[in-house]
Amino acid sequence: MAGDQGTGASRVTAAVTVAGPRVDRAEEVLTPQALAFVAGLHRAFEGRRRELLARRRERRVEIARTGTLDFLPGTADVRAADWRVAEAPRALQDRRVEITGPTDRKMAINALNSGAKVWLADFEDATAPTWENVIGGQVNLIDAFEGRIDFTTPAGKAYTLGPAAELATVVVRPRGWHLDEKHLLVDGEPVAGALLDFGLYFFHNAARLLARGADDPNSGPYFYLPKTESHLEARLWNDVFTHAQAALGIPHGTIRATVLIETVTAAFEMDEILFELRDHAAGLNAGRWDYLFSLVKNFRDAGAHYILPDRNTVTMASPFMAAYTRLLVRTCHRRGAHAIGGMAAFIPSRKDPEVNAAALEKVKADKDREAGQGFDGSWVAHPDLVPVARASFDAVLGKRPHQKDVPGPAGPVTAAQLLDIAGAGGSCTRHGLHNAVQVGLRYIEAWLRGLGAVAVFDMMEDVATAEISRSQIWQWIHNDVVLADTGEPATADLVRRLVAEELTRLRAGLGEKAYAAGRWDEAARLFEQVALDEEFVDFLTLPALPLLG
Repeated sequence: MAGDQGTGASRVTAAVTVAGPRVDRAEEVLTPQALAFVAGLHRAFEGRRRELLARRRERRVEIARTGTLDFLPGTADVRAADWRVAEAPRALQDRRVEITGPTDRKMAINALNSGAKVWLADFEDATAPTWENVIGGQVNLIDAFEGRIDFTTPAGKAYTLGPAAELATVVVRPRGWHLDEKHLLVDGEPVAGALLDFGLYFFHNAARLLARGADDPNSGPYFYLPKTESHLEARLWNDVFTHAQAALGIPHGTIRATVLIETVTAAFEMDEILFELRDHAAGLNAGRWDYLFSLVKNFRDAGAHYILPDRNTVTMASPFMAAYTRLLVRTCHRRGAHAIGGMAAFIPSRKDPEVNAAALEKVKADKDREAGQGFDGSWVAHPDLVPVARASFDAVLGKRPHQKDVPGPAGPVTAAQLLDIAGAGGSCTRHGLHNAVQVGLRYIEAWLRGLGAVAVFDMMEDVATAEISRSQIWQWIHNDVVLADTGEPATADLVRRLVAEELTRLRAGLGEKAYAAGRWDEAARLFEQVALDEEFVDFLTLPALPLLG
């Protein structure tokens, strides 16, 4: 069998090489037929993927040259025309609360049982793409759909699924176009992580889900598409969907996809992205944390106007973020698509009731704002936040499944408003710099150990957190920022001192044995590389991948 996992050695069949370590039950996922399906996707679309990645680099050069962005003149007719995306299937009509998380066994059960309408089953930012996580996640999803998933902790606590009709609808998020999967080669080339995640899930589950019938919450193959930077990348996804459905005899338009608008370039192409995917589109999502990272990345050397202040001071009420969400709601509802709000990442705790109550009130205010703006649903990262978000949307929606009939906030949204970073106010402080080091270092260390969703300072963080942290540091240093609270310049030497001091504190707090069992020194080297090197790397996961199992 291709990719026999019994020995852990590479095996080659029909130009498909599985080079990953042994993973339990991998043979159930990496069947010859499934591998052939993924190989077909690779051969059909790898060339275009590479071209689009090159186009990203070219566009970044143009942004650096002009210091701005605008709506595309060549697609003005798409923005002006009246058209709508396909009607959402029954399972995706009501999306008022969505919970996100990786595809490990415990998370799968908790998310499906959470009371949320949707579970974003994440192979992307909330999953460190070890081969075990990639393949194990596919096994867990199959088991969930077959009703045979369970989990027992070392302490003996058991987790099982509730009634099928009450489970959340699964929407899978494959990896972004930029990531390769080093453990699977086709014709000697690594397969795109996006095509592997999508291909294995679709191959094994599309027919199974359709057979469940429209009344079942899991009655079709649904996806979230991350890191999209242009409508041409959405077109590629649409062609992948068309190819996959035809190859397996699945009716055209069965797939539904929600696109995360988490890059600033995509924010200028919302209409065009929905148009390209119109037979398969379900909606757009306001991916707020990666959106901030994208702004810093693209305008990192465009001058003082684009310097992002301390991350924790930038809220969705900041003028440029408010413009982004206004445009997203208006675009979605004009086109008959769902508008899904951003993440509530707070992790409830019973240790400090006062702190907990204050944080829950902030979550409530955030979800009240989104529901009032016209969003049809929103994200949470913890099951205990599901009732909070649901109450906010219940108050506005009542028994309606969504509010697509609401056009969204009035008033034009201009390019200048989308790019008005300076209008956010705030300042760059040593406290903010220190926090960026603390959070980035802790997240990267956990990621290197195979954890993608990580609790850091009472927040559930994923890769986007570390990306914002390290990119802000790079931007502040290269723009000669003077820290408002101390008057000292932000320099590479200062960051290195903060990293060293943080490692000393961690060693003392964890103890020598626990510290040595972690990957703190590797994490520090990687963090300094992606935050301080003269050349800005597009994604920190690119140099990190060789360090991962």
